[in-house]
Order: sequence, then structure tokens, then C-alpha cells
Amino acid sequence: MGFKGLLKRGVCAAMAVGALTAGLIIAAPVATSGAATPTSATFAEPPGATPNFIFPFYPAQLCSINNIAQLQYLLYRPLYFPGVGNQPVINNSLSLAPQPTFSNGGTTVTVNLKNYKWSNGEQLTGKDVQLFMNIYHAEKANFCGYVQNYLPDNVTNVTNSGDSVTFTFNKAYNEHWVVYNELAQITPMPQAWDVTAAGAAAGSGGCSSAAYGQGDAACTKVYTFLANAAGFNPSNPKAANNSITSYATSPLWGVVDGPWKVSAFNADGQVSFVPNTSYSGPTKPTLKTFTELPYTTDTAEFNALVGGNIDVGYVPTQDITKGTTNYLKSGPNNARVAGTDKMAPWYLFSINYFPLNFSTTANNGVTAKEFAQTYLRQAMQLLINQPLYIKKLYKGYAVPTYGPVPVYPPGNPDASKLESSNPFPYNPAKAKKLLTSNGWKLVPNGTDTCIKPGSAKGDCGAGIPKGAGLSFQEQYATGTQSTTAQTVAEKASWSSAGINVKLSGATFDTVINNAIACPKGCGWQMQNWAGGWTFAPDYYPSGEELFELGSAANYGDYNDATNQKDIEATINTNATLYKWEDYLATQVPVFFQPNLAYQLTEINKNLSGAANQNPFGALLPETWRWK
Repeated sequence: MGFKGLLKRGVCAAMAVGALTAGLIIAAPVATSGAATPTSATFAEPPGATPNFIFPFYPAQLCSINNIAQLQYLLYRPLYFPGVGNQPVINNSLSLAPQPTFSNGGTTVTVNLKNYKWSNGEQLTGKDVQLFMNIYHAEKANFCGYVQNYLPDNVTNVTNSGDSVTFTFNKAYNEHWVVYNELAQITPMPQAWDVTAAGAAAGSGGCSSAAYGQGDAACTKVYTFLANAAGFNPSNPKAANNSITSYATSPLWGVVDGPWKVSAFNADGQVSFVPNTSYSGPTKPTLKTFTELPYTTDTAEFNALVGGNIDVGYVPTQDITKGTTNYLKSGPNNARVAGTDKMAPWYLFSINYFPLNFSTTANNGVTAKEFAQTYLRQAMQLLINQPLYIKKLYKGYAVPTYGPVPVYPPGNPDASKLESSNPFPYNPAKAKKLLTSNGWKLVPNGTDTCIKPGSAKGDCGAGIPKGAGLSFQEQYATGTQSTTAQTVAEKASWSSAGINVKLSGATFDTVINNAIACPKGCGWQMQNWAGGWTFAPDYYPSGEELFELGSAANYGDYNDATNQKDIEATINTNATLYKWEDYLATQVPVFFQPNLAYQLTEINKNLSGAANQNPFGALLPETWRWK
């Protein structure tokens, strides 16, 4: 999703989406592609996935590419900006600071900020980093990037002086990990946000001036004010966001250090930006306006693209007339747009999976006991035919996901040999044997039942009573025909082995909002957001964010001692990811699926710069130029 996700956290966030409803949900946009000297450009949002949270301190359910990489990054630059070309590395040019300095055996980390200004004239200083860290210390449970025992828990002190910030860690860690997964989480916040009421004097909240760890009470008040101003009520996290239409006029959100400012924000997700004339970064916008357009379905978007109302959009997979045999190269474009647009597949540094809830209360807790059985998860993974889906549904524009580390870009050194192969190739016979050899009566196209209860070898597993059935509920994201078709195909494949999965569709935003980690138990069973996870704001796929107990983005509450130990080894030493990723790939803690192209981007042939597509989903319209 996010980033985490898309867009982590991307699910963040890190996440692409899907659906099968119809209709454009926006007012007719201004067409720019036919203008003689265009001054504006439009971008089509993924179907059903609209930006809906502006504050760059986001809870897990609002951790998505559309919020982080395609809204917040345009306005508020992270301390370390991700992505150079298609490579998942820090972009030193776009970051607010050069690489940090490590001292005292690696426990002290010093960051010297570049000369940036906020749009209200404030100088960006270490106090702005301190404000983020102090809020993080007070409200870590409300940030998608939080993982128990890591940032901010492992930081014993943060101090600032002018443009310098010093972090003191409780011990030395892998330095690459510190930059990519700790410091990269930080988004400096202006002193204008250190308030507890509208119109209050900058800094009057007292959060940024507090010593690290000593100002939690003040910082909670500041956070609560800011979160509510952005439409998220920490006391009622499922409440509707009624603040979206105020984003463009709010004096809070108008203080930016990025290249853009919001000029309009509609309730349906249409967002317009204008240049921040005070932007201190290396590339200034030339467009006078940039607009993101929402659509409920990919069909509606494609009709608008064909009509000339979108400058940077996408062609749905089902509208590709002929596929590709090399996912890195475009095959023939759709004839309806080939004359005006050039296709450029956009791939993210991501994996595609969906979680199952190991703490679900469904069926009086029996479903959680079933999910806890590794053999069952392996059997279900054996019934997901990734190569077939890539060829037939995605026309070759996808890469497989065989474990927790991306295999894209090609040659990714963090992907092991096992992960680059396929530990669970499609094999119905093997899947059925796993079930029957573990105490299940096979009922193809029905519901398998447990005939050997118990925890001994060959039994169904601890806590699974005789007569229990393999029947599960899956909510999936609607909107994209190809991902909906894959969901239906998976259901049919599982059914052939007697695993009865009942589907219900909802919007992408609804699916990720319902996939909340609940260690004390809750009702959801499987939430398929149809897009997986883009690594952000943790960019190094070391596993703690998604699969370590205590992480806000460990949506299914996966808990495994070996997994925990292996993750910690990659963080505390310079060990590779191989041991950990190979173990987790065989454990199948989530269901791995083809990682389709984020989108098959269609770019107006007269627009340059848009083909430089960021591997973390970030939009950089300040680099776009009309020919």
C-alpha cells in the first residue's frame, strides 16, 4: 500500500488498486494536451485511490502512495528523498540534508541541513526536525512507520543547533539501515505547526522547544490539533474525514518547503497545485498548475484519456491489444491513444501481497488457529498461479513476488537466489497432499473439514476441532478489471482444493482502512488491497516494518521468533537479507501475488520529464516541461 506503503508504508503505503464499478466522479477537467502553449498538466489517479490525508504524520490506515508520494512529498519534503531514476537509493540532490556523519562508534549521528526556507519565510532549522521527533516520541502509535524498539524507542536523545541535528542511539546499528529506515522517516515540520489552536503564534505549542522525551504532554496536544485539522481524530480513528475541502485554504497546510502548494482540494479527491515560489530546491516548476484527477474505474479513466482530457494517465491492462515478453519494454500501444501518447510502464520498488489476520476472532477464534498452520498457508500459495496471471491478465507487465524482498529492479542485490526463483510454483496436487496429510478431508468445490484434530504430526493443528471447515472471508479492492479477475481466479483455484473463500468488494481506501493490526483480536480475515507494499518511508526492505511484531504495518499480527531474530541480525550487523528473506518466503506469512506495473503510463508526446518515473511512486511534476 504504502508505500508503506505505497505507500508504506507505503502501504504506505506503500499500493496500486482495482475495481469494477463505472463512472467518472469528477467535473470535466481542463484539457491541456491540445493547447498551443500549455501552462498546466493533469495526472490521473489510480481508480478508487484518492489522496485523503495531508499531514505527513500518518497512521497505518492512511499510509498509502496516494497520500505520501503523490500528495505530501509535493508539499513537504522528507529529510531524505527516495529514488534516482528507477534505482531505490537516496536522492541526495532532492534531500534536505547530505548524508549524515556517524561518530562515537556509530551511536551518534549528525545531520547538517541544507539552506531551505518555508513558504512563510521561516528558515528550515534543526528545530523543525526536533518537532517531528518530539511528536514521534509522544505519538508513535499513530505513525505508520513505527516499529517497536526502533525509531523513536532506540533514540536516547535529539538535540539541535541552527541547521544541525544530532541523534544519539542506544547502540550502533547498520549505518545503511539507519539512513534508509530511520532518518528517512523524518519529515521536518515548520514552527507554524507547533501550535494547539488556529491562529496561535508559531512555536507556542512548546513541542519543538522541549527536550527530547520530556515534552510528551505538550506534543500530544500539538499532534491532536494537527491531526484533527487534517481530518483524523485520534480518539475516533474510523470517523469520516470532513476536513479535506479545507486543505487548500488552511494556513497550516499552506506552509510548505516543497515545490508545490495546494490550490484546490475537492471531496472526491481532485487536487490542484500551484508552484511554491519560495521553493529552495534544485528544480523549479514551470507549470502554472498541476492537477490530479480521480476516477472510480480504469475504464472511466481510459475514456477520459482517449478524449484528450489527461496529459499523464494510464491504459488499463485489458485494453492492451498485444502484450510484452519483456516487462521492461513496452509492447504495442493501444491504437486509440498511440497517436498522441507514449506508453511507459511504471514499476515500483515493491512486493505484492495481502495479509491474513492471525488475530482474527472469526469462527470463535478457530480461523486464527487455521491461519497459524504453515502447511495451510503453503498450500494456498501453491494454488496461486503467478506466471499464468502475469501472462494472461497483465499481458506480461508484471514481475512475480516470491518473498518479502523485491526482485525489481533487475539485479537487485538484496534479492536472494531463492526469492528470485519460485519456492512455491503452482502445483494443485502438492497443495491437496499438504491438506490431506495434515488431517483434512478434501471436498473439492466445497469446504474441506478437519477429520484429525490435534497438534501431532498429521493432525489439523492445535485448537482446530473436528469438523472445522476451511472457509474464509476476503475483502478485495475493486476498480481494476485485471486485479478483480485475478481475485476471482484465486478463489476458483482455492475452491478446487476445497478451500472456500467468500469474496466481497470495496474501494481501495476502504480495504486498507479495514486492515488494521489488532493484537487483542478483531473480525477481519483477509484484506486484499490488490497492490501490495511500496517501501516507504522505510526504503531498505529489512522486514521490521511489515513482519516484526509491534509494527503498525504488520497488519496481520504475524509473530514468529525465528523471523524476529533474523530481522534483528540484519539491523544490528552488516549481514545480508538472504537468511531472513529465505526463511520468510518459505513461511508464507502473507499471500504473495504478481507485482503488476503500478500503471502502464500514457504520456502526452509533447510533455517531457514525466517518463522519469520514481520507484517509490513519487510524482515530480516540477520536472515536467511542455515542448
